[in-house]
Amino acid sequence: MVPILGRTMPLLEIADLHARYRIAPILQGVSITVEAGEIVSIFGRNGAGKTTLLKTTMGWLAPFAGTIAFAGETIAGLTPDRIFRRGVGFIPEDRRIFARLSVQENLELGLFADLRLPRAERRRRIDRVFGLFPRLAERRRQAGRTLSGGEQQMLAIGRALVGAPKLLLVDEPSEGLAPLVVAEIFDALRRLRADDIALLLVEQNVQRAAAISDRCYVMEKGRIVAQGKPDILKDEAVRRRLSV
Repeated sequence: MVPILGRTMPLLEIADLHARYRIAPILQGVSITVEAGEIVSIFGRNGAGKTTLLKTTMGWLAPFAGTIAFAGETIAGLTPDRIFRRGVGFIPEDRRIFARLSVQENLELGLFADLRLPRAERRRRIDRVFGLFPRLAERRRQAGRTLSGGEQQMLAIGRALVGAPKLLLVDEPSEGLAPLVVAEIFDALRRLRADDIALLLVEQNVQRAAAISDRCYVMEKGRIVAQGKPDILKDEAVRRRLSV
């Protein structure tokens, strides 16, 4: 919790959020919270609005109504770069690494938000990523396009981490990856809790995400229809909402 004027508030608080693409409503009154160092997962069928929720939180899509507060300050309507500078990182489903740049160069781009950062701190942050993902250290001079899908996902996570975020928005990190690589990715995400980094995670692999989550929400047609500890996923009514 974040202390605000003698009381505490969640690190991220989204209240009655509405968003649309052109005239089509996507989010319809979504309210969620994420505490500091907490892992929260969002589950739901394709088209439920999960990715739209992350994009709106990150400023990629402007909200139509509702509020988004991070560390007690409103961020709804800010540009993505300003939200990033406040401590929110985003790892989109398509990863968006720079294919022609090396692993090292991709990571260095994540440091551009603060050009005044001392050289030693820049090196420490990159070395921290290499410690989390030793494969990236081995391939630091390779171009992004030569990496496997799993290595590209590691690089996307690493590029967000060098910005020293307090919150990571992660969209479908297991998409298209082999089971052993998925296990490695989720182990790394779980380990971020030790650094007090919170995660808001969208993931179709419900079992894998639930295993590392403190709480979860279930979305359907742009609304939150269930929430609580991961054991709510054992409820038959909730399971029906997640089935294809």
